[in-house]
Amino acid sequence: MTPDRLDAHKLIEEFMIQANVSAAETLEQRKISLLYRVHAEPAEEKIRSLGEFLKTVGLNLAKGQKMTPRHFNQILKEVEGKDYQHVVNEVVLRTQAQAVYATDNLGHFGLHLRHYAHFTSPIRRYADLIVHRALISALGFGSDGLSPEDIKQLDDTAELISGAERRAMAAERETVDRLIASHLSSQIGARFAGRIGGVVAAGLFITLNDTGADGFVPAGTLGSDYFVYDETRRALIGERTGETFQLGDPVEVRLVEAAPVSGGLRFEMISEGRKGKPQSRRSLRGGFKGRGKRR
Repeated sequence: MTPDRLDAHKLIEEFMIQANVSAAETLEQRKISLLYRVHAEPAEEKIRSLGEFLKTVGLNLAKGQKMTPRHFNQILKEVEGKDYQHVVNEVVLRTQAQAVYATDNLGHFGLHLRHYAHFTSPIRRYADLIVHRALISALGFGSDGLSPEDIKQLDDTAELISGAERRAMAAERETVDRLIASHLSSQIGARFAGRIGGVVAAGLFITLNDTGADGFVPAGTLGSDYFVYDETRRALIGERTGETFQLGDPVEVRLVEAAPVSGGLRFEMISEGRKGKPQSRRSLRGGFKGRGKRR
């Protein structure tokens, strides 16, 4: 269960953001090299894909429009309380670029800030430590600031710690997956509530509500219909019945297999898909024939 986000949390978060901005601006003013935390604008291809998806839920994204965080927030506000709110939120999130460290200031799109550097967590992030050392040099606080060698290697450092961050996040996810798979290995056959967190031609990725565990439902186990993958809608759609399983849909699944070593979970779908229009496999690529009725 996610704890409540209080006004005090928001205030502290705002203080931290402003401290990060101030650190970047101070070093820029003194012409000192630093590592920025940059978040690039979404790629044009992803924006086009988002626009195509939004059409499927009756929303329009103006072609050629330069997207800003305000536009994304407006989309999220428009779908509040709608049946498709969760799926739109997911697609908007996946449209965003990944934040990285860089010596060139590309700005932070998500926070809508022109100058941003990580400064507030030097104990756990090396990028913050680099910024602290740069400030020591810039403000004359001592002799343990950035050395000429440090400055020369900043591009390599940015690439190194950006990669380390991605590996650390992947390692954390894998560790959690293995622990959860071990915990659930004694609950084969149990039923769980979850949500469709990913859709591919081969099946559905399911995220459980209680634990956040991720598992897979092969498309071939969904039923007797042939399920066609609609990339634009992020959905698997029955060719004959039109039964639809879409990103973000709430579902109920049964645990079929748990592999603690790999952290993998395999589920069987219990829920019926939403009603939809039958989809010809010739109009879309990919798909799998189900093997029988769900139990």
